[in-house]
Amino acid sequence: MAIGSKELTPVELDTFEDERLVDELRKAKEELFNLRFQSATGQLETHGRLRAVKRDIARIYTVIRERELGIRATPVAAPAAAPAKAAKKTKKKDAVDAAPETETEEAK
Repeated sequence: MAIGSKELTPVELDTFEDERLVDELRKAKEELFNLRFQSATGQLETHGRLRAVKRDIARIYTVIRERELGIRATPVAAPAAAPAKAAKKTKKKDAVDAAPETETEEAK
């Protein structure tokens, strides 16, 4: 088993969208900076965390690059598909609602 965060396994990284991967990368880099700062000032207690965070960063970079090359599939955004369906339903409702109004105007 690779050393690193238990929440950032390659299987879980496959489910993340590109924006979330970039966000996780930013968080990991911030944590690495803080850990290096603690190490330089002698305040770091767990030196193994440095290695784990470095591996997490490498893992995220690998997933991003594999997606660029087409080796890994980018997950489809489920929430984006839902509003499109709602828009179609809204159009149908508007068409149904508009039809009786036209008939009542013609009857007058």
